[in-house]
Amino acid sequence: MHYINYYNSPIGKITMGSDERSLIGLWLENAKYFGSTLQAEYKEKHLPIFDETKNWLDIYFSGKNPDFTPKLKLEGSDFQLTVWNILKEIPYGQTTTYGKIAQKIALQKEINKVSAQAVGGAVGRNPISIIIPCHRVIGHNGNLTGYAGGLEIKKLLLDNEKQRR
Repeated sequence: MHYINYYNSPIGKITMGSDERSLIGLWLENAKYFGSTLQAEYKEKHLPIFDETKNWLDIYFSGKNPDFTPKLKLEGSDFQLTVWNILKEIPYGQTTTYGKIAQKIALQKEINKVSAQAVGGAVGRNPISIIIPCHRVIGHNGNLTGYAGGLEIKKLLLDNEKQRR
């Protein structure tokens, strides 16, 4: 069984999803792919993982870098998991590009090239937004591009981290 709970953030209502032990989703209201990792039936419930996640979000939205990460459980294709793990490595307050992530994967897999568009598709399907910082990925020319929660929210998150591009 999956469970949900809510967090009221400065950027709007956030829905958290859990399998009772780990965080499986963190979605902004009306975001593309909202609830993508939830089972068809789920219940609202108070869980310790939600308390931990709310604490993380409180710290984050206060403008600080949380020094812990709630227990996460990611399910996706091998490629998606590779991209999402790279996203977790992007330092607080910094950005990278889809192309740089593609280059990093190509090096890891010892292949010539990985499509930046394919990376963009995986980034966009990240089920645990903010904590897995897909908002820190920008276009090669420094433009804000693609964010399942909308570009205005992406800008607000980057501004929260004092990172303006």
